[in-house]
Amino acid sequence: MSLAERSPRLRRGTAVLAAVTSLLAPAGVLAAPAGAAPAPRSAGSQALVILMHSRIARTRPSVTAQRLETVAARRPLTRVRTVLPVLDETKDAEGRGWVQVRLPGRPNQHKGWIPTTQTRRGTTGWRLTIDLSARQVTASFAGRVERRFKAIVGAPATPTPRGSYFVEEAVALSSADAGAPFALAMSARSQVFQEFNGGPGQIALHGTGNLTGELGTAASHGCVRLSSRAITWLARRVGRGVPVTIKG
Repeated sequence: MSLAERSPRLRRGTAVLAAVTSLLAPAGVLAAPAGAAPAPRSAGSQALVILMHSRIARTRPSVTAQRLETVAARRPLTRVRTVLPVLDETKDAEGRGWVQVRLPGRPNQHKGWIPTTQTRRGTTGWRLTIDLSARQVTASFAGRVERRFKAIVGAPATPTPRGSYFVEEAVALSSADAGAPFALAMSARSQVFQEFNGGPGQIALHGTGNLTGELGTAASHGCVRLSSRAITWLARRVGRGVPVTIKG
């Protein structure tokens, strides 16, 4: 199921549940003060950058490099700040800091360089691995497996895209919404649907509320469905910027 299959009010991005903000604050991001050096990373942690303002992503760490896109400072559904995984960092000839980041949206897995001005740094110890062959989601913290969950993955005609992605935002859903009670919207997009029910074909981890299908099967439109207990456990711990590897 594409994330756009949720209720119309969430597709428009106008309904932001207060629970989302409280969920995300402690979940995935340990932020350093503004202007501080990058937060120290422990084994198994992922460096993150938090956007305080929109940033232009470029092909190289230079203000003269080709422009790829503008990355909004806030996510479209919940309006929380954008948090991106850092892949590399450097300084240009003028001493300006740059970070190479994973970018949301199409093409899947694309990346670019953004300046470090008007950003904050952070880290997360969480990492998710989705094994399509095993139809299983593994949640790890600091390199240690914490939980494994049985999942419903994309059907053969509408597969879940493989690759390296990240969690963009978490959405608390009402009991009447498809995929309740939570959705973790990812940077991945469907390879089949350019649009779905008015949305961009965004791939998410979400619950099984008001949907059919048996855990351990390949039956979704591309999203990864988990039991209500499993997605609630993840939503309370996994926040923005957490890396997601989809394989198998």
